Amino acid sequence: MNILQITPTFIPSKFGGVKTISYLVSHSLVNRGHSVTVYTTDAEIGNDRLKIDSRHIKIENIEIRYFRNLNNIMAYRFRVFLPFGFFSAIKKELSKYDIIHIHDFRSYLSIVTCYYAKRNKIPYIIQAHGSLPRYLGKTRFKQIFDILWGYSILHNATKVIALTTYESQQYIKMGVSEEKIEIIPNGIDYSEFLTTVENGAFRKKYRIDITQRIVLFIGRINKIKGIDLLIESFFEVYKDFPNCILIIVGPDDGFLSILKDQIYKLKIQNNIIFTGPLYGIEKYEVYHDADVFVLPSIYDAFPNTVLEAWVCRTPVIVTKGCLISNIVKNAGYVVDANAEELSLAILNIFRSSREQIRTITDAGYHLIETELNLNNCINKLENLYRETICR
Repeated sequence: MNILQITPTFIPSKFGGVKTISYLVSHSLVNRGHSVTVYTTDAEIGNDRLKIDSRHIKIENIEIRYFRNLNNIMAYRFRVFLPFGFFSAIKKELSKYDIIHIHDFRSYLSIVTCYYAKRNKIPYIIQAHGSLPRYLGKTRFKQIFDILWGYSILHNATKVIALTTYESQQYIKMGVSEEKIEIIPNGIDYSEFLTTVENGAFRKKYRIDITQRIVLFIGRINKIKGIDLLIESFFEVYKDFPNCILIIVGPDDGFLSILKDQIYKLKIQNNIIFTGPLYGIEKYEVYHDADVFVLPSIYDAFPNTVLEAWVCRTPVIVTKGCLISNIVKNAGYVVDANAEELSLAILNIFRSSREQIRTITDAGYHLIETELNLNNCINKLENLYRETICR
């Protein structure tokens, strides 16, 4: 198959989860003998642009076209991507592809691609990656977008991909017929986590004693991630375990200064470490050394960090705002988004025996092995592509 992937950001961008998933999908499909081209932008954190030698390159046999954004601050802060040359490239080149997979919904990229896909009678798949709800920021913009383009984009899609049954219901509320919806959860290539990680390597780098308990958060430092709630609950845990440490890993997404003010008011700045984003072996090291991974999100469609924690056999706590909470409940802790419940769950893990911890981490690892691995995800996606092309 000759496949076109459309995504606002792609490697080596430091943007989050969608970039990672679209790369893993593209890489896996190429390894299975398919031809994969990615149209993306040069967006990077802040006002930066990707440092690339050419705007048309090949990485691991993936053809990548990087289009220059009009303004990268708009892209980073407001997720508004306006790439020069994208319109003309889509108009001229779209007809050579068998199928189009769009990892986006409310964007200029989707509008242009879907219009010319329909015009050229090329099947396209929309994957919203949890972005369907209107109540999460820019509500008015989303309403206007849906009236002008959104409903049409979904209506004309050959198929849409939902990460969970919850997201499938969101599609249905947007008027998508049930037979168009395919549920394909994210998967993780857990072979990359089999890299030998030295126990205590992260603790050694940050001078954290083996007796100190580590609470870990990994993700964008954004209000929607609920990190302020985690800090509030950590303060309660700190009262019982005064030498515990909260590690916050990830890039600032406009919320860091607010969190630092909160920390100083609580006078726990000596027990909290902001590392910035960590990649590769350094990320695996912090998972391995953490006593618990906590994701207190107000809303999170399918956080890959939970899968990463399970692969590293780290206990997991999520709030009910995470749409995979129905999966986590069998291999971790799911709590309401309040400081009391969150702190009690952390304390419960701190006070659990090794055998109790091993039981829940084994359950998470088993889910990765049997259901939430990348190979399963690509099998389903490949079958969906073939079915869509043959319609």
